[in-house]
Amino acid sequence: MNQASQHGLPSRVPRTPIDPARVETGELSEPSNSRRLFGVEEELLLVDATTLEPIPAGEEAARRSGNPHRSGHEITAEFQQEQVEVICPPRLTFAEQLEAIRVGRALAAASAARLGGRVVALPSAPRLLRPHMVPKPRFQRIRERFGVTAVEQLTCGFHVHVHINSRAEGVAVLDRIRVWLPTLLALSANSPFWSGADTGFASYRYQLWSRWPTSGPTDLFGSVEAYDRLRAGLLATEVPLDIGMIYFDARASAKHPTVEVRIADVCLEAEHATVIATLIRALVETSAREWAAGIEPDPVSATLLRAWSWWASYHGVEGDLIHPATGVPSPAQEVVAALVDHVRPVLAEYGEESAVVRGVTQILQGQSGVRRQREAYSSRGRLYDVVADALVATHHDAPAQVDTD
Repeated sequence: MNQASQHGLPSRVPRTPIDPARVETGELSEPSNSRRLFGVEEELLLVDATTLEPIPAGEEAARRSGNPHRSGHEITAEFQQEQVEVICPPRLTFAEQLEAIRVGRALAAASAARLGGRVVALPSAPRLLRPHMVPKPRFQRIRERFGVTAVEQLTCGFHVHVHINSRAEGVAVLDRIRVWLPTLLALSANSPFWSGADTGFASYRYQLWSRWPTSGPTDLFGSVEAYDRLRAGLLATEVPLDIGMIYFDARASAKHPTVEVRIADVCLEAEHATVIATLIRALVETSAREWAAGIEPDPVSATLLRAWSWWASYHGVEGDLIHPATGVPSPAQEVVAALVDHVRPVLAEYGEESAVVRGVTQILQGQSGVRRQREAYSSRGRLYDVVADALVATHHDAPAQVDTD
């Protein structure tokens, strides 16, 4: 029995290991003009190179990054000074996306190094910390309105943009991907530690992020008009300051012709981040084809989806997940297998099935971010070790040298 079968993945998996060189060269992911462009944004934690404690240097790191880089990457400041965001250029293939993420991390690392820092793919700061807000007028207004929710909001997410052909297609996609978002959260789960302790959650970042009143899952929209009415209604309440604070788990971008899936933790491994992004692109494409074929979305309520996401945030892939087909807990391997089966035709068409199954199998076999963090902590009971090991995972497959000029 192959590894994928042991872990409940679909049986159509190569029986020989994937050659990483074939992924690197793009052999497993040939470019195609019919593919949707997809791009990622990674939020990374800034830490001191020696103590590994978070440092408030986000604005300066972004300023010194030389934006925009000729590769198309951009390093920007985020809400708190202890983080930066890496905006990667849109790509067409798995191999291109993997390289874009690796280069983006290396560029951010080079910028942080100028300040005596490092960047690490941790969605939450393991130690007790009072972060420093970036001094922008908008952020100050957010702090005044949202109090401790804003003060304590230091989280690093992973956002994936996928091209859409029209707003109608985008809303139709949002209606059809929503039941699979908790599964994606579980696969990405990478934040068990917060404020000096193991929270018991696989993704405590999602719990922290869920404090925002406009975050979380959405009910079915059915039309662009319904989407716009909900967004306008939220803005009319004056709870969110502006359209940028519509923090749905997946939303239509206000700036680009994309849907933006925002539910995932930033991943330790660049390859696992690429797997999540590729699954999301395949899910968007599958959903768009379903819409074109007249297949109706699953009418699960947002209230139920919120419970599914809470469950995924707590368990990750270490226990059961809620199965979209039944609405009850099932082994994580079965639910992940159902997701892979759901998007398999697109993955196979794009030549990305093997690379995605390889990465998913790794996560299910105990190489998830949350498992790796807890194992790093277990040896000596020191959060320093968690950050040190996360640094290795963040950069071990980065390019040896990156031209930062």
